[in-house]
Amino acid sequence: MSKPIQPSQTSAFYVQAILSFGISLAAMTIAIAYLPAATWIRAFLALGLLYLVTSTVTLCKVVRDRQELSVVATRVDQARLDKLLTEHDPFRVDA
Repeated sequence: MSKPIQPSQTSAFYVQAILSFGISLAAMTIAIAYLPAATWIRAFLALGLLYLVTSTVTLCKVVRDRQELSVVATRVDQARLDKLLTEHDPFRVDA
């Protein structure tokens, strides 16, 4: 049985993703806070930013769940195939 190659993420990539998200969120929050506009406009933009962040998190979870589901289905199919191959005897003669 061959073990499929599992993609791995380095800790540097993980840290970079977290820092990038944090810096962009902080920059947008500061930009909205110091925007020379009426309070209701800044509140509307802040609400839009919050909606964008929550939608991004939801999208990431959906993509991750779909990828994990395909990996599980592939493993089940591989296990079934391995079982069939181990039970098959090419030299067996049916009488």
